[in-house]
Amino acid sequence: MADTLTARQGDTLDGLIWRERGLGIEDCPAVLAANPGLASLGPTLPAGTAVTIPAISAPALPVRDIVQLWS
Repeated sequence: MADTLTARQGDTLDGLIWRERGLGIEDCPAVLAANPGLASLGPTLPAGTAVTIPAISAPALPVRDIVQLWS
């Protein structure tokens, strides 16, 4: 399911998708493909720009072993 985000003043694409959906730079190509002409707006998106986010699942958090120093 696609979702639409709205850029705030000073937003970059990677900053917007990180803040709103927890997506990383590796997801930018999929977002750009879903938004023809978005790249032509430049590195900083104009405030109010609607950005469609395709169905991309956020990355799972890394699993870390727990080290117990005292029992």
